[in-house]
Amino acid sequence: MMDNSYSVGYATFTRRMQSVRSSLQLGGLSVLMLFLLLSSQFTFAQDNSVTGKVSDNNGRGLPGVSVSVKGTTRGTNSDADGNYKIGVPANAVLVYSFVGFETQNITVAGKSVVNVTLLEDNKTLNEVVVIGYGTAMKKDLTGAVNSIGTKDFNKGITTSPEQLLQGRVPGVAITQSNGEPGGAINIRIRGTSSVRNGNNPLFVVDGVPLAGDETSAGGDNSGIGSSSARNPLNFLNSNDIESMDILKDASATAIYGARGANGVVLITTKKGKGAKGTLEYSPSVGISNITKRYDLLSADEYAKLQPTNDKGARVDWQDVLFRTGVTQQHNLAYGSGDNTGNYRFSLGSLDQQGIMQRSSLNRISLTFNGNKKFINNKLNIGIQATVSQTKDGNIPVTDNAGYQGDLLGGILKSNPTLPIYNADGSLFQSTNVAEPNPQALLSLSKDNTKTLRTVGNINAEYEIIDGLKFKTVLGFDKSMSSRKAAFSKDLGYQAIQNVGRLYLTDIQTDNNLMENYFTYNKKVGTANLSALLGYSYQSFEYTFQKVSATNFRTNDLDLMINNAASADNSKGFGSQLNNTSYTKDELQSFFGRVNVDFGALVVTGTLRADGSTRFGTDNKYGYFPSAAVAYRLTEQGFMPKGVFSDLKVRVGYGVTGNQSIPHNLYDQRKRYGDWNMNETATSIGGGGLDDISFPNSKLKWESTGQFNAGIDFALVGNKISGSLDVYQKDTKNLLIQNSSAQPALTSFTWFNLDADVFNSGVELALNYAAVDKANFGWDVSFNAAYNKNIVKNYKGLINTGGISGQGLTGAFAERIANEQPLFAYFLREFGGYDENGNSKYPNGDVQQFIGKSPLPTITGGLTNNFRYKNFTMSLFFNGVFGNYIYNNTANAYFTKGSYNNGRNVTRNVPGLAEGAFNAPDVSTRFLENGSFVRLQNVNLGYRFNVGKSALSNLRVYLTGQNLFVITNYTGQDPEVNTNKSLSGVPSYGIDYTAYPRARTFTLGANLTF
Repeated sequence: MMDNSYSVGYATFTRRMQSVRSSLQLGGLSVLMLFLLLSSQFTFAQDNSVTGKVSDNNGRGLPGVSVSVKGTTRGTNSDADGNYKIGVPANAVLVYSFVGFETQNITVAGKSVVNVTLLEDNKTLNEVVVIGYGTAMKKDLTGAVNSIGTKDFNKGITTSPEQLLQGRVPGVAITQSNGEPGGAINIRIRGTSSVRNGNNPLFVVDGVPLAGDETSAGGDNSGIGSSSARNPLNFLNSNDIESMDILKDASATAIYGARGANGVVLITTKKGKGAKGTLEYSPSVGISNITKRYDLLSADEYAKLQPTNDKGARVDWQDVLFRTGVTQQHNLAYGSGDNTGNYRFSLGSLDQQGIMQRSSLNRISLTFNGNKKFINNKLNIGIQATVSQTKDGNIPVTDNAGYQGDLLGGILKSNPTLPIYNADGSLFQSTNVAEPNPQALLSLSKDNTKTLRTVGNINAEYEIIDGLKFKTVLGFDKSMSSRKAAFSKDLGYQAIQNVGRLYLTDIQTDNNLMENYFTYNKKVGTANLSALLGYSYQSFEYTFQKVSATNFRTNDLDLMINNAASADNSKGFGSQLNNTSYTKDELQSFFGRVNVDFGALVVTGTLRADGSTRFGTDNKYGYFPSAAVAYRLTEQGFMPKGVFSDLKVRVGYGVTGNQSIPHNLYDQRKRYGDWNMNETATSIGGGGLDDISFPNSKLKWESTGQFNAGIDFALVGNKISGSLDVYQKDTKNLLIQNSSAQPALTSFTWFNLDADVFNSGVELALNYAAVDKANFGWDVSFNAAYNKNIVKNYKGLINTGGISGQGLTGAFAERIANEQPLFAYFLREFGGYDENGNSKYPNGDVQQFIGKSPLPTITGGLTNNFRYKNFTMSLFFNGVFGNYIYNNTANAYFTKGSYNNGRNVTRNVPGLAEGAFNAPDVSTRFLENGSFVRLQNVNLGYRFNVGKSALSNLRVYLTGQNLFVITNYTGQDPEVNTNKSLSGVPSYGIDYTAYPRARTFTLGANLTF
């Protein structure tokens, strides 16, 4: 056994040895650190100290230039005078980079002083912009033109090209009418000018101007209201679009003459790239949910407040009929290209579920774009074509449902204690119109649309002599659409119950284009001359057929759709041919443009003459001239050096036109009982030959004169760039339809309204490259626009903006009048409730102008793009300000009277001081501020380093759309515009049971082989 003294001594020895080892380790570590320090000092001692100055091509020192040693993390920045100092190995390569200048690599080679001159990077100024029948470099533009490409487009799920632009371009206001998949979209470039149709711009796809007609049918009024057609541009796959150029002022749009008054959007599709061929595949999946539900009384709350109406069930109709919509997209493309030609095939598939049950959009698209040069590259032959089939799943959400309501109206007002199904499993249906079953309306109806559309052109261009080319284009735009809607006789709605309803609508368009034009580009002395001279012919054929039927023996929806003869004709209300019509219009045009670049001064002149069969014999032709000049101040000696890399002023004026009179309604049309193809414009109907409007030989073009002044600028080596424009538009000879005093042979005539519509405003676009380092970048884009709209020199009054709901027959909310903006609100001034709960109107129980407009005065967008190594992120906000929304939904459904009749309402209604029998008059009570700021788009992406493999690019991304909105509007969403037109005069800014908007998250990938 070991004694204690031995144990203590051993322990002491052990502790001492551990202390020695620790000391040795610490000493070794200290020696190692000292060695490394000396080594590093030795190494640095071998570096050369390099000094120098970084200047621009004017000799001015550039501050903040990044100076780094290539292949290392070592670097510095130049000081305020452009001077720098850095230690480098003897054979190092220094990299000099600065935003707006070309990067330079310089080998030190033992030198101790290295001075560098950086050259401006003018890629932005030399960008090619499509301007109509040609292209131009951005620096040479004399008109107001904005161009955006794929990197600028809105990301995520888009069903039409307008959604790519929303909020991105100053002066271009884009409003989705509602959240329906593929729903209608309103576009206004520099304000609203027309009191009828044609406020949307002209779209040109690969050189083919689109007619702008509806290519599919809207929903018929089956007793629950009618609905608008889907967007005719849904046929285009956004993934096939390379760029969109927006022509805004008359100098830019006059080349399209009679169709350029509301601006022009030029869409260019993608071309093949890469001599070895490139295969691209882009899959994605998205999920969508409603952003904001209506704050309705729950079933328990309703039963507590109205116990006598408690039917025992507990139903949340929003839960029943709203859903999570799933969207799948697949895009496959293969292409190749070199300096002798290119080609690209693409196949796209989009399957989008709406956030309401059974609503959907399905599209299959095929696109080809090819060009090939022959005869020593003098002859170029091109083909561009898109074929698309779109299937729409329609549901009974309408624009103008009456007291029974549509599907959304049923969701809002239906008693939440009513059952969905009876005990036997059949759908419950009440005889009380205040107690509809929304599920029954959906289940006992079927409504689908199928549209096939193809757009494209075949073209050939030959260089006759140096600089002189001739091009011929044969274009086409053809579509066939069929909408089939059936409502079962078992449905308990007044106009449908026991009889059923069937509506079959076919629309066919056949538009053809032939254009021939010369272009000439030549240097004449010190000036550059560019000239265009051409001829265009375009025909527009439109065939419409509608069949409706009722009194069906069957409740089988498929049988009704496929066999209209199952209607009982013996009752006299069976299968009926309602309307069949055919029209053909022609547009013949001569056009020319001359652009002369004298160096500092650029001058452009344009003239187009359009002849249309739509107008009277005295005014078949319209003439649309424009002229513009631009002056490059940066090329003048008096400008301070090194401040502006671009500074150009522009001034222009021109006249453009609008010929958008609806098919089959314009002057001097005839109705025929057979297919008479000899007339330029004919209509087919039953029996005989009739004028359908009084002839007006003096009917002429609606015309818009526009003045524009702008400045384009770039500062600090293009680190800051942008443009500022001011404009004024004056629209005259407004096209309007006037009802004839009855009895009369015809019901209306077309004439030119003696009035002016003025739009004046300011537009600002700013781009700022905040950081541009090798591993980190941040750039900001901002745009804002102000527009004032007012009617002048008009002595009449036009009412529009029909208001729907029980007790609101004949009501309207908007009026067009002198010294007011278009569609100005015309309402009673609401002043609360009296002691009996009735509405008080301090200025009298009369409608009057209240100084509010549905038209926004300010629109804008803000984009932040970030780059960190392989990660990218973008955030996009857009905003609309100064507009007001009339909440027709609240007017029709959320009142004490509605609540008193046993209908469900929002939670605030039971506590209102309103009386149960108060009339829901049209008033400012339902007018709300529609301004908003929306986080529209967030995109986070990561690009993988694929190395040497067949896969040359792999990027994954997550996109969020419509993430949140800041607004005081109490409705579902402030971006809304239900069609509430009266007598063909459009409305604006009214919300009535609009299909709700969704929040969407999309996960996707881009693969390139």
